[in-house]
Formats: sequence, structure tokens, C-alpha cells
Amino acid sequence: MIKRTLFFSTPTYLSTKNKQLVISYPNDEKETKTIPIEDVGMLVLENQQITITNGLLSKLIENKAAIITCDAFHLPISLLQPLVGHSEQAERYRNQLNASMPLKKNLWQQTISAKINNQALYLEHLQIPARKLFKWASEVKSGDLENHESRAAVYYWKQLFNIPNFTRKQYGATPNNLLNYGYAILRAITARALVSSGMLPSVGIFHKNKYNAYCLADDIMEPYRVYVDVLVHEIMQTNVNVEELTTNLKMELLQLPTIDVYIDGKNSPLLIAMSRTTHSLYQCFTGESRKLLYPMYKTT
Repeated sequence: MIKRTLFFSTPTYLSTKNKQLVISYPNDEKETKTIPIEDVGMLVLENQQITITNGLLSKLIENKAAIITCDAFHLPISLLQPLVGHSEQAERYRNQLNASMPLKKNLWQQTISAKINNQALYLEHLQIPARKLFKWASEVKSGDLENHESRAAVYYWKQLFNIPNFTRKQYGATPNNLLNYGYAILRAITARALVSSGMLPSVGIFHKNKYNAYCLADDIMEPYRVYVDVLVHEIMQTNVNVEELTTNLKMELLQLPTIDVYIDGKNSPLLIAMSRTTHSLYQCFTGESRKLLYPMYKTT
């Protein structure tokens, strides 16, 4: 079943009753609404005047929902995740922590090759020359020691938006603001799936910054980034004002968990596909498999 993404941008009181999420609006006369908690995959709390009960938080976490809170600037700043995400968690942690360096380098090779290949497929769909990217995707070596990821990124971003001197930066010019928001949502989806698969999001296969609590999420989300790029590119084609990240723009980007991606020979909602990817990652850690299952960009 496709889980729902709920976005709250106004003062709201959130509670629970009879396994339902109860939504009340204290400052206006809107009718109280209820939603089955089992239907919720992600909850985005943007407004600073949202109140949520501990009972609801507990039930959402038990249901493995991702709960994202935003700062005063309406940007995602935290993800609430369960202490126990899987019944075999201790064993799964051990397998993850005992992964050998050659295995990690091989997994990173697969990850970057898949990422560059998806970038190439999307540019090709836009009728932009992508031969270089296909070539680099096929040449990625163990650990990506030659840094094909960076080389591909320079070409990709130069071609994608056709904006003079555009560079992908955290605090760069638009549409970096849209990309940042979309990637934050993707990161939360990835972390949710990793925890559900019984792994530590903070222990990566490549990323290892001691200040980063989501190193593994940042690793595994790489081939999925293209789906954020697709949403942002489509928004840019509508000629709307993107200087300000409005509620409508955020709602467009929050479609991300439900969009179809092509994985293992069939279409699947991204939220479900990510769980398949993290499951395949754990199989690599146990030695059951040596192949990470990633989506391949494909037009519907």
C-alpha cells in the first residue's frame, strides 16, 4: 500500500484516538479530520505553532512513519526515528559494522555508477547529449577513486537547467532552494527505510563525517537524486516564481514518495522502492548478495 505524506503549514493540533490521527484546527472553524495511522508514511511539521501529543508520536513511530520538523524558516531540520526499527536489530547492526572495506568500496562503485547512469538517462530524455555520462558510468572503479561522480556532476548541472554559471551549492542561487528541500525529503525517506531494515543510518559505506548522523542515508540516496531533479526541472518549465519556496512549491516536491520509479523490471512508488534498496543492502552485508538494487530512470 502507498503510504501518505501529510504536510502541515498552519497552526494545528495533532492527537490520536482509536488508531486514528486526529487533526484539529484551534484558530479557525475547520472540521476535525481523522486519518488511519497505518496509512501515514511521512509527516512534515512546518508551522511553529503545531502541537502534537506524545501518544500520537509513539503510534507513528511504531508504524515506522518518518516525522520531519522544520525551523522558523520552514526548512526541514530534524527527523524523528525509532530506537528499534527491526526485530533482529542487534544482529543487523553487527553485520553492518563488520562489513569489509573491499565490500564497501564495491557498493560505492555500484552506487555512483547507478547515479551517473540515471543522470545520463534523464539528460537523454530531455534530448541533451549524454554520451560522456554513459561512458563515465561504465568506467567507475571500486571506491570511485578517480572521482567520476564529481566529473559527471559538473557536466550534468551545466546541461540540466541551461542557466548561465549555475552551480549546485547548498546556499547557491535558485533552483538550489528547491533542490535542497527535495533532497531533504529524500534523505528522510532513505533514513526511514534504513531504520526499517535494521541498519544504522549514521554508519556509511563512503560518507564518514563525524558530525553527520545520516552518512549511510547520504550514500544510498545518491541514485535516487535524479527524481528530485525531475520534479525541480518540471517546476522550472512552468515559469513560476521560484525565488521563494512557497507552500505550493513544497507540495509539488512532496509528491516524491509516491512517484513511480522503475526498479527490478517494474514500476514501484519511490517509498516502496527505497525499502527494496535498503533490503538489498543488508543482503550485501550478510553475503547473501553482492548486488545493490537501485532504480533506473525511465519515462512512464
